[in-house]
Amino acid sequence: MKKIILIALPIFFVACNSKDEKLKPADAPQVALTQSNNSDAFNKNFSLLLNNYYALKNAFIKEDTLAITTNAKKLLQTADSLSFNELKADASLIETAKTNTQNISDEVKGLLGEMGIENKRKSFQMITSDMFDLIRVVHYDKEMVYLAHCPMAFNNKGADWLSSTSDIVNPYLPKKMIDCGEVKDSVDFRIK
Repeated sequence: MKKIILIALPIFFVACNSKDEKLKPADAPQVALTQSNNSDAFNKNFSLLLNNYYALKNAFIKEDTLAITTNAKKLLQTADSLSFNELKADASLIETAKTNTQNISDEVKGLLGEMGIENKRKSFQMITSDMFDLIRVVHYDKEMVYLAHCPMAFNNKGADWLSSTSDIVNPYLPKKMIDCGEVKDSVDFRIK
């Protein structure tokens, strides 16, 4: 019996190892995305749009109303000047992207018309929703974007914001609970 086990054991290991070799993926290195799905001109303008959004978010974190107004105007200008002629997508996606961009523009105008910071934050929440939709529609592939959520914002109704990192810095409750929230989604169209 011991002889059978001693003979069978090496055969079992050889069989298992040869099976594993077949299951291993090729060891070819993964190459980072060198060619974007969108044109360089579109990516440059979209990156500016996203950076202006982040600047607006940071102004809300600081509760600086002058910076909120300044950055909202920059976001509005960038949204209004975003050209979809350079977007490599079919006509229906381009129309959806234009609708998202128009919604962003309208909400920024609404934010600029609001008097109190809490009402401005409500517009910011809507801008966030439209920005996240737009990122997914155009398949922006130059960076990863995180969607964070604070369940305590707006009297426990909750609100979202976008971030370039997974760190939680809450623009809705910066003085009370700056680290309240969690990443609930992300978008990463980059090829790794």
